[in-house]
Amino acid sequence: MTNKTDWAHAIKPLIKKYKGKKHPLEYKNIYQLLVMVVLSAQDSDKHINSLAPELFKHFPNMEALSNAAPETLFPLAGKVRNFTNKAKWLVAIAKQIKKDKNIPVTMEELVALTGIGRKSANVIMREVGEKAEGIMVDLHVVRVAQRLGIATSADPKKIEQQIMEVIPQSDWGETGMAISFLGRETCRPSHPQHEECVMSSVCEYYKQNK
Repeated sequence: MTNKTDWAHAIKPLIKKYKGKKHPLEYKNIYQLLVMVVLSAQDSDKHINSLAPELFKHFPNMEALSNAAPETLFPLAGKVRNFTNKAKWLVAIAKQIKKDKNIPVTMEELVALTGIGRKSANVIMREVGEKAEGIMVDLHVVRVAQRLGIATSADPKKIEQQIMEVIPQSDWGETGMAISFLGRETCRPSHPQHEECVMSSVCEYYKQNK
């Protein structure tokens, strides 16, 4: 680590601010959450939210999706980035799981599904209230974690490991989303709002730029 900050203590105001706040994806159940998480990779939550209702009209559950061919999804969500692959992944997942009640909620089982990595698994587990087995690292966390100084790497897997080393496991589930929300709302790529930031007192980026 680049500094001696007691991150277990320093992260608490941020967790308090965002604890339990629902992910920006507008899902109604775990099936919708899983589908939308897969679709949102390298795309925006806002974009996925705009097209998901029509997709779910045609494919309301895993069973319906398991009977689909990937090509039938194209007219509904073909503008999603990398959609050709994502359609194949979603249908493959549905054929494997078959019913909503079979959707797994452990890290090992989730990452075994095609198209779901640790970031997606961490999101799903956090949203359904499962005990965290890692820390969610999205593009916002990649940026903000380095600015704060809680992580030094630019690689999501290494960032996750570095944060896990300095945050107690009891806070893993909320830490990733809290940092992500900070990045969405306050610590923007340009013109971060330092005066509104609950982490400014421990932020390396702020110290260097004030």
